[in-house]
Parts: sequence; C-alpha cells; structure tokens
Amino acid sequence: MREPRSTGVNGHETAAPATDAASVTPKESSASTAGKSTKSVRGTTKQAARFAGETRLGLVRRARRMNRTLALAFPDAHCELDFTTPLELAVATILSAQCTDVRVNLTTPALFARYRDAKAYAEADRTELEEFIRPTGFFRNKTNSLIGLGQALLERHDGELPRTLPELVKLPGIGRKTANVILGNAFDVPGITVDTHFSRLVQRWKWTTADDPVKIEHAVGELIDRKDWTMLSHRVIFHGRRVCHARKPACGVCLLAKDCPSYGVGPTDPVTAAALVKGPEAEHLLELVGR
Repeated sequence: MREPRSTGVNGHETAAPATDAASVTPKESSASTAGKSTKSVRGTTKQAARFAGETRLGLVRRARRMNRTLALAFPDAHCELDFTTPLELAVATILSAQCTDVRVNLTTPALFARYRDAKAYAEADRTELEEFIRPTGFFRNKTNSLIGLGQALLERHDGELPRTLPELVKLPGIGRKTANVILGNAFDVPGITVDTHFSRLVQRWKWTTADDPVKIEHAVGELIDRKDWTMLSHRVIFHGRRVCHARKPACGVCLLAKDCPSYGVGPTDPVTAAALVKGPEAEHLLELVGR
C-alpha cells in the first residue's frame, strides 16, 4: 500500500515513512488504508499503461534488456538441483515435482549412492526405492517413473539418456519441462524451462499472455536469442524465488522496476520491499539498488 510519495529506487515513486499507528484513530486508520489501497491500484495501472501501446520491436528490446539486467543481478544463476551425471539430473528433476529443490538435495545423496545407473533403477525393489524417495512426496508415482525410466533407457538407449527433446519426452516421468532441464544443464543444448516461477514472471512482464507452458516456451523463445535460453531460465527462476514472489513481490527494490508493467503489485516502499528479498544473493541485490 502506498503512503504519500517520495522518490525511490529506479526513479519510481515510493512510500514515505508510515505515521505512528498509536497516533491514528480507528476512523483515520480506516480512511488512510482505503486511500493507500486506491493509490497503489492507480500506481499499478499507470505503470501498465506505459506499455499498452508497445510494439513488437519494443517488446523484444525490453525483454532482452531485462535479461541483461537479470544477468547482473544473478551472475551465478544455475540449476539448484545437485547432480553429477545426466541420469542423476533426470532423477532429481522427477523427484522435484511438488517438492522443493532443498528437500530433493537432502534425499538424493543416499539414492544416488544406491542406484548408480539405469540398470539399478530398472531392477530396483519397489519397496526399498519408495523408502529412499518418500521424503519428496508422491513417492509411489515417482517410484513408477524411476523404475520405468531405467527400463526404457535399457530397452531403447543402451542405458544412456538421449540428447534430443523428442526422444526425452517419450521416457517415463519426463515431460517437456524436465527434458529442457536435462538438455540445458547436462548436455548444453539451449532450452527454456517453464515452471511456475517462470510462467508467473513472464506473464507479469507481459512477455506473453499465454497460459499453456508450451506456448509460453515458444513465445519467450521468439524474444530471446537461443544461446541465452538456458541461462534466462535460471535467472528468471532465481528472480521468482528471491524477489518477485507470487503473493508479495519486492517491487520497491527490484532492478527490473522500470521495465515491469506490473510494478506496484507488491510494496514499493524500499524498506518494506527489502525485507521481502530472500536467498544468499539478498545483500548483493540490495546493494545494486542502493540499499
């Protein structure tokens, strides 16, 4: 919610320090809250209006400028799943469905030590494998996928993961998102990973209005050079996890503020927004915006 305006990060208007709550009567507080809510909506609408007539060329330039800014914000962006082989990455990505990367990374060391290749998964005792991966949730379905994956790799690919999207998506447990993760991070084949963070952010940025992951992938692929697809995916996901949260994005300290049509969806006051920034890069991100 926005207080009386003052100049803040990236030249945007931000909120002035809040009035001492103890000195405000209930009636005043209610009126103030309503006023701030109205100002916040107006600010967001005004920001969106700046991009209403954006041309295709303008969108391409803005998207690529935002990608360059994200590269400054997250120079070390990477896949946050731990792995040493393509098969390990495939397994970890399957386990990451409806589970955090942190939880997966706590689970996989023992799993990878026990199951070292496709043959081990293909011949796994179901009950034993389920116990290894139980902490990641949906462990019965994931066990089916891992055993099926091992069997399919032995039958069709001599126990090795294929290096093409059409072949990967035919394997048990591997959809288009997982295939792009594998291609980009295990085989250095550019791919766009459309997860919940990625789709939320590119829609907020008005890079696309599509909801379907495949359509989002294609739309973004037309804006960004192919060689940058994998790193773009990492940067956008990092930004979504650390700054541009689903419920309360840290707009007031976001490096992308001037290029974001949705600026103002979250707090624009730098102090309030700074407290929302997460992750080991928080100090670096706040330094970049002068906090």
